[in-house]
Amino acid sequence: MKKPNIALTIAGTDPSGGAGIMADLKSFHASGVYGMAVATSIVSQNSLGVQDVYHLPVEVIESQLKSVFDDEVPHAIKTGMIASEEMMQTIKPFIEQSGKPYVIDPVMVAKSGDALMDDEGKGKLKEILLPLATVVTPNIPEAEDITGFKIQTEEEIKKAGAFFLNEIGSKGVVIKGGHLEGDAIDYLFTENGVKSWKSERFNTKHTHGTGCTFSAVITAELAKGHTIEEAVEVAKRFITLAIQYTPEIGKGRGPVNHFAYQKIEGLDYE
Repeated sequence: MKKPNIALTIAGTDPSGGAGIMADLKSFHASGVYGMAVATSIVSQNSLGVQDVYHLPVEVIESQLKSVFDDEVPHAIKTGMIASEEMMQTIKPFIEQSGKPYVIDPVMVAKSGDALMDDEGKGKLKEILLPLATVVTPNIPEAEDITGFKIQTEEEIKKAGAFFLNEIGSKGVVIKGGHLEGDAIDYLFTENGVKSWKSERFNTKHTHGTGCTFSAVITAELAKGHTIEEAVEVAKRFITLAIQYTPEIGKGRGPVNHFAYQKIEGLDYE
């Protein structure tokens, strides 16, 4: 059996399993890669919302990162909830020295509306981590926070895409259109131009962890050596099926189905 591709997630936790590093590890598994995880924050959350957050000391985060990188460098890296500038500065050298594809899910607000990053952290994200990104995956509110302007039309989405590429220096950005009216259209901006994917909307409230899952699958596909465009194509199909076939867990906004894609596509990884 050949050695597997490896993806690493650096993010917060979710004991209910719907988001954070728990969702990332499931998504890696369902994508056929070996998952590793470094916790940044311990988050008490479930389908009803966020009840408590404890940010780990940066010394503990650095120790976890060293444990991973001293033993086996992953083929792609993803960050999710990174709450402070100090955390970002701790993570940055590991990403730079790895030279591997790097995906940022700029987690700022939970699906429940609870803030997961303060205003200072949002500003520092643009300076410290976003310029290193192979792909950034903001939803509309996150893209508005980062760019500083409202996004309500396709032209404004294109303006935001150009901002990420030209002003920040990210190699690629997927601006997710789930918050706009009509079909759910995601726009990918790279040096090769603009590509979009459309999917129907499903009548479900169970969308907890969609951003984590989508970005994790992109990370997994990049770990396999696929292009940005190929990775986003798979991730769009993956998250569409994950939302279509939710497991109906929880009393509130429940998680998506991390194994729908693998089952429906009939994938059997070695």
